[in-house]
Amino acid sequence: MHVELNTDKNIPGDERLLEYTEGAIKGALARFEDRITRVTAHFADENSSEKRSPDDKRCTLEARLAGLQPMAATHFAPTVREALAGALQKLDSAITSVVEREQDKRRGA
Repeated sequence: MHVELNTDKNIPGDERLLEYTEGAIKGALARFEDRITRVTAHFADENSSEKRSPDDKRCTLEARLAGLQPMAATHFAPTVREALAGALQKLDSAITSVVEREQDKRRGA
């Protein structure tokens, strides 16, 4: 599974963030490792660095699964790490649903 990182100008996309993001994604989605070809993480600060409000960090994750349409999940939180964790929960749930439906079709259910 290949992981890509994109950030806006208000969030530094440094090596530390890439390593953390890659580890979190690979850990959370490990059971789908053979099905996922790429995950792209997009981080943004919705209110820029000058303004502060709760839940102003956004993480959008886009996963590409072999043979399926891309799937995306977005979560807003006070920190980048919390936004990533929320988006991972949503993406895991979405992938689980799609994979289970695909398996049910194969079984003839």
